[in-house]
Amino acid sequence: MTLPQHGGNDMAQVLSEYMKAIGFTAPGGPEVLTMQQIPVPHPAAGQVLVQVAAAGVNRPDVIQRLGQYPAPAGHSPILGLEIAGEVVMLGDGVDPALLGQKVCALVNGGGYAEYCLAEAGHCLPVPDGLSMVEAAAIPETLFTVWHNVFERGWACDGERLLVHGGTSGIGTMAIQLGRLFGLEVIVTCGGPDKCARALEIGAAHAIDYKATDFVEEVMRITDGAGVHLVLDMVAGDYVARNLRCLADDGRHVTIAVQGGAKAEIPMWQVMARRLTLTGSTMRARSNTFKTLLAQEIVTNVWPAFEDGEMRPVMDQSFSLADAGAAHARMESGQHIGKIVLEIGQ
Repeated sequence: MTLPQHGGNDMAQVLSEYMKAIGFTAPGGPEVLTMQQIPVPHPAAGQVLVQVAAAGVNRPDVIQRLGQYPAPAGHSPILGLEIAGEVVMLGDGVDPALLGQKVCALVNGGGYAEYCLAEAGHCLPVPDGLSMVEAAAIPETLFTVWHNVFERGWACDGERLLVHGGTSGIGTMAIQLGRLFGLEVIVTCGGPDKCARALEIGAAHAIDYKATDFVEEVMRITDGAGVHLVLDMVAGDYVARNLRCLADDGRHVTIAVQGGAKAEIPMWQVMARRLTLTGSTMRARSNTFKTLLAQEIVTNVWPAFEDGEMRPVMDQSFSLADAGAAHARMESGQHIGKIVLEIGQ
């Protein structure tokens, strides 16, 4: 392990033995989240220790707080799947050039804390002109949308993509990535204000699912042709309805089951129309897979962040101590874009 020099001081003198982190002793509502003092972790081979400036808040954090999405074995039970900050310590085998660099990273947990471990291969350099709060809002949605829309969903230039939850973190990222790569993005949103905001962000069409049947609207918008791809975060009884929205040879990709884990599927449609149903979760994938995914993102997408063509859609920032309020904001369903914790605020 390397103990770096920072500002002329040995890091052993700068890093304390303990750090502030948000934890909970029993599952429950946002009020169970409390500030704790826990040991600062030390990076293993291939890892870096990041002094966290900001951490993204995501729906899986809420599900974990409810006791329904435990951290993978061997990973931090602390919430937080994405961070931005400065690399302050290196594990064995890590490129020394990373020391002192500002990075954002996809992590398997531990983000709601002053320091967090990250795999070196899962770190992305924070572009000039991008704030640390913005950078912390990128990795989880970017990795998820890139893999599921363009790799699992085989999206191609000129195709039509239907995304549920168009103003969520995933939805806003899908809109922007879709536009960047020539997709016609149709989204569903809960209310006219959210629909209007989705159109401002870049959606080609926004459907208020509370006021109209989204299947009928999709078929009207597409003149009966349907969409080539559905990015589904609802599952449950949405699946059969989504299949009705698909064109022949369409693809249906499920990334969350907010509407229920079980679905009744008309298999005759799948056979007759040659539909593909797939899905994935990111957290359980191997470090090697996520490192390769990060490399693809750096090559294909990161230049758009570097030149300012893409920016995450930001909702609201909270201090680390107000993590409970951040979760309440997410559960209210009123947010548009990303919610972020500013560490040390």
